[in-house]
Amino acid sequence: MEKVIPRLSVNINKIALIRNSRGGNLPDLVQMALDIESYGAAGITVHPRPDQRHIRYSDIPALKSNIRTELNIEGYPSADFIALVLRNVPAQVTLVPDPPDTLTSDQGWDIVKHKDFLKDIVSQFHTAGIRVSIFINAEPAMVDAAAAIGADRIELYTGPYAHDYDSDRLVAVSPHVACAARAIEKNIEVNAGHDLNLKNLAWYSQSLPVLHEVSIGHALISDALYYGYSNAIHMYKDRLIYPELY
Repeated sequence: MEKVIPRLSVNINKIALIRNSRGGNLPDLVQMALDIESYGAAGITVHPRPDQRHIRYSDIPALKSNIRTELNIEGYPSADFIALVLRNVPAQVTLVPDPPDTLTSDQGWDIVKHKDFLKDIVSQFHTAGIRVSIFINAEPAMVDAAAAIGADRIELYTGPYAHDYDSDRLVAVSPHVACAARAIEKNIEVNAGHDLNLKNLAWYSQSLPVLHEVSIGHALISDALYYGYSNAIHMYKDRLIYPELY
């Protein structure tokens, strides 16, 4: 099987956080999303939270109407979130198990425990023509469970990988390799995200037998403060396209 080159989706939550810190519309979120696309991103990711501390629900229609690549909306599938997604119909929705007060996503779904709940939501989004990804820990059993409820993709939670990368990168990536191999068997696609950065991304990309998309926000936006958005995006893409060079 020819290896897929992973696509880079840029999470723009931090850009919205800067905008919200002063009120008004600086930086302009939609224009920033368009610029990020023009620099080479293959998608835009947003994760609106109930307190709207960064991305607001009101941002979504303008992003949907203006961006030219794929829009990925992440979030906990509350009634309000489901309604938001169905009103705007992104290319992809990523379901995460975050409670409302969570600072950032820090664990995946126990799909076995929440099977009926998630299966119904997946069906609703499929009816609207939306690709569904489920955020999971790197456990092959969760890959099986995601396939069983009809998800199109899994998103592997890479926080533990990033934490353990410096101590033993082979051990750190091994569960993710196993999950990607299981995903191939189950005919489900693989995304990944959380704490991936310029240091650990290339090893991750070259180690997995298949990886369709990574979603990166905090690290890329931070690197853009040093290198500029265009340079930062190309640096991340290079680690996906030519990981053996890093």
